Amino acid sequence: MLTTLAIENYRSLRRLVVSLRRLNVVSGANGTGKSSLYRALRLLADASRNGAVAALAHEGGLQSTLWAGPENVSKAVRRGEQPIQGTVRTKAVHLRMGFASEDYGYAMDLGLPMPSSSAFALDPEIKREVLWAGPFLRPSALLAERGSGGVRIRDDDGKWHDSRHPLQSFDSMLSEYADPERAPELLTLRERMRSWRFYDHLRTDAEAPARQVQIGTRTTVLGPEGADVAAALQTIKEIGAPRAIDTAIEQAFPGSKLAIENNNGRFEIAFRQYGLLRPLSGAELSDGTLRYLLWVAALLTPRPPALLVLNEPETSLHPDLLPALANLVVTAARNTQVIVVTHSRPFQSALRSGAEETAVDFNTIELLKEFGQTTIEGQRPLDEPAWKWPSR
Repeated sequence: MLTTLAIENYRSLRRLVVSLRRLNVVSGANGTGKSSLYRALRLLADASRNGAVAALAHEGGLQSTLWAGPENVSKAVRRGEQPIQGTVRTKAVHLRMGFASEDYGYAMDLGLPMPSSSAFALDPEIKREVLWAGPFLRPSALLAERGSGGVRIRDDDGKWHDSRHPLQSFDSMLSEYADPERAPELLTLRERMRSWRFYDHLRTDAEAPARQVQIGTRTTVLGPEGADVAAALQTIKEIGAPRAIDTAIEQAFPGSKLAIENNNGRFEIAFRQYGLLRPLSGAELSDGTLRYLLWVAALLTPRPPALLVLNEPETSLHPDLLPALANLVVTAARNTQVIVVTHSRPFQSALRSGAEETAVDFNTIELLKEFGQTTIEGQRPLDEPAWKWPSR
């Protein structure tokens, strides 16, 4: 389980060090940095697949995603005596991301490339990358790091060895080096990060694949758009928690029943509601009803990830459905760490109540913005979790 998340110089996240628990709710007004925190987590996950540089390119490149404010905000500016002024950067350009868990910690430092004639001269470079044991970065805890063009591994006797595995400036050691004998910790961390699951675009529009009849195979993990929802729900019924599905449907739609029709391997939702003479297919469901069924499939997965991150799951749901959705999230948090990004106060309250009733460790992260910089409400500099970035 992650205990600390640290981001520096990513969009409005000038410096953010966050303490995490089992169930975490990130909230705040529009524009305070909720989406930036969500994207930063995705960037970290992309690093395990060597996709962080490409993901930054899709966002406009490193220059577009870097903190756009001044390096320092003077006391006079904070008192309102002077306007905020631009500044020429005097320090090395860093975009840093990292986390600590109960057993391992990891950090990546991206920067600008050296001037060259390459057609890819705008691609950021991975300047530093380290893996350490335990929740705190200390020289004695280092297990692996990027050396001069390659990976250095520390053995059980504390001696460093060059892996002789070259790395390009855009390659992450997580994805490009995995030796189960010399660096089992790297392999363990990589697979753990690759299991992280993100949901932020479950489609319910008229053309959504979830509304169509689909060829079904056993589906332990709902796809990112929810196209395989019927197969995912049937998989839960057969090898997961069928009673949990029935409970989730009854809580949201009293008297309703969910079935999956199988016509020669083609799966379709059949949703029977009280008062109707026939079940409704996926094409006939309202956006809110279909979205709720998608969350049932995602949150009751029989193969829970190490980390599950949900971006505004309450979207398109009627307020009456929020307690039932909160129960699903809390149920998921018993088996996996969950981070929920939301702007709904009623949903946040329902999550808190559900966590208290089931003794799930709950954490609220309220984001604010001050002088363009995202901060955490009530967290002063000395209140931050212990965190240290590796030097270049």
